[in-house]
Amino acid sequence: MSQPTNTRGARRGPRPANARRVAFDVLRAVQVDDAYANLLLPTRIRRAGLTARDAAFATELTYGSIRMLGRYDVIIALASGRRPENIEADVLDVMRLGAHQLLAMRTPTHAAVDATVELAREVGARRATGFVNAVMRKIAARTDDEWDGQITEGRGGDALLATRWSHPVWVVSALRDALAAERTRDELAALLAADNAAPRVQLAALPGLATDEDIATATARTVPDADDDADADAAFADATGAADVPAALVPADDEPEADGATGTVPPVRTADPVPAADALPVSPVGIRGISGDPARVPGVAAGRLRVQDEGSQLAALALSRSSAVREGERWLDMCAGPGGKAALLAAEAQQGGATLVANELVPARAGLVRNALGVFGDHVRVVEGDARRYGRDGTGMTFDRILLDAPCTGLGALRRRPEARWRKTPEDVQELAALQTELLDAAVRVLAPGGTLAYVTCSPHLAETRGQVDALMGRHGGVLEQLDTATIVRGVAARDPEIADGNTAQLWPHRVGTDAMFIALFRRVG
Repeated sequence: MSQPTNTRGARRGPRPANARRVAFDVLRAVQVDDAYANLLLPTRIRRAGLTARDAAFATELTYGSIRMLGRYDVIIALASGRRPENIEADVLDVMRLGAHQLLAMRTPTHAAVDATVELAREVGARRATGFVNAVMRKIAARTDDEWDGQITEGRGGDALLATRWSHPVWVVSALRDALAAERTRDELAALLAADNAAPRVQLAALPGLATDEDIATATARTVPDADDDADADAAFADATGAADVPAALVPADDEPEADGATGTVPPVRTADPVPAADALPVSPVGIRGISGDPARVPGVAAGRLRVQDEGSQLAALALSRSSAVREGERWLDMCAGPGGKAALLAAEAQQGGATLVANELVPARAGLVRNALGVFGDHVRVVEGDARRYGRDGTGMTFDRILLDAPCTGLGALRRRPEARWRKTPEDVQELAALQTELLDAAVRVLAPGGTLAYVTCSPHLAETRGQVDALMGRHGGVLEQLDTATIVRGVAARDPEIADGNTAQLWPHRVGTDAMFIALFRRVG
């Protein structure tokens, strides 16, 4: 593996410490307050008044440091001779930021070291500045490629991949099992690499609302002008944390192809450029890879285009387009917050003469759903409550199409939720699987004869996907039939979604650039 030196791009001078302080504050809030980087970072950037370039720097520094936190902790431990838990938390976060600048960004070595020491002083860790300086210089003495050899020495299997690609071992094992279920275990390294690459902004053109001009204007922004600053594009994230791939993550032409079987791939500081085929939308209403701030796209500002991952788009469309819509159908989105899929369903329902009930448990998220659905008329209604009540609330109401976008571990969206990999545990899988089971049973209770149920998760974990499907058919096989979901999704998609054949569909980020959404469709017989 060849590796450019970490002074590559030295023509760019050091960024103001203000951008680094923003990144530090967000990183600390993620650690201490369980904050979500994608929600907090834009607020902190605006409050600091950062320029677009400095906002881009803060964005990559924040997201990259969180994604690679596990890997950097191993490097810091070797460079310092201390276990991470024995280093003061604020000092450790400062050094994580410094490590990312040294090993994964184009910040010149002297600037990264000096700015990291200054940041330690600024955040009140003056006593540790000598320690920070020494550790940063030791990290800077090796390339990322050389550190990779150091930190993976003596490791093998999932432990090696977990260290190299900065995932917990249990997550690596779960992803390996999910790929193996499709007989594609050799794609594991490519999937882990995709989790560490900044996702591209994707838009949904709401059917019946988005105009040809909206789509043309947004599509024109998918090819930035020659004078555009590619780094600045990374500063603009959607509500799910998506951002364009920063130029700093594009590898040199001489870097090798990945060997999926061994996990021997270009270092984590780089990501493969998006192939031409993957730059094309896989959703029939999708627009992919716009440059700059999506809020500045007129259709987005007007609410006719929505920022939404194309995997989520396909999940909603697989339900709405699985069969012809009949006038007067009743649809239910059981867990609608924050409203992205509900908006797409509402647009589809409006065109077909159906009505939609969007249910959400959490009042604050229900407010987001109301905002998302504000452009629609009386055929859409937002309600609050525990979705497990359905079929037991005495109303006797049934629905012709039901979307259960179930609460899950979110292991399919690790590129958008960088902190999720460090927060979830195997115990969470068990608790969430129990909740998913109860929600599925509730959905079956209110599914009308001949009606269609879409079970969707943003997780490929087998306990949340195929395991749930098998258990559901074991409980309700007398009233449910599985639909050929893979064929339906292929029929809906704008191009080959590269999914396996069968009654379920599992999307993958390393194949088509979407989140790893799981979709299973069922019909109530009789």
